[in-house]
Amino acid sequence: MDLRVLGYDPLLNTFYHILDEDNQSANDNKTNHARSYVRDAKAMASTPADVKEYPNSYVFVVDMPGLKSGDIKVQVDEDNVLVVCGERQREEEKEGVKYVKLERRIGKFMRKFVLPENANLEAIKAVCQDGVLTVTVEKLPPPEPKKPKIIEVKIA
Repeated sequence: MDLRVLGYDPLLNTFYHILDEDNQSANDNKTNHARSYVRDAKAMASTPADVKEYPNSYVFVVDMPGLKSGDIKVQVDEDNVLVVCGERQREEEKEGVKYVKLERRIGKFMRKFVLPENANLEAIKAVCQDGVLTVTVEKLPPPEPKKPKIIEVKIA
């Protein structure tokens, strides 16, 4: 039987296991930077996204289940890196309610995308609908080709 059918992927499980070991050792000796790197790597590994290119734009579609638009942060960092992140909190437990199974993901969601040189950083739109965030980045028009400079020849 293929365990991937049941939602178990040995490669991803190994990856998460390595990240968990790094996170545990980070608690012992590593700096806060190392811990945030591991946390961000986990968030990026578990946040699915699609990237589409259109003639006039790039579109990034990111699953952000359970998050409202106010809980999602979209920004462009230095070096043209588009960062999409958010965090989903666990619901408060109510008295008399006992969880039988917890499978829905909580915690940080994050993706980073390096934008191409022709991305118009002044024309970025983000829309969240039904737990799916769509970020549209318009393209800059191609540069006009340089025209040769004509120099008038005078009679001496």
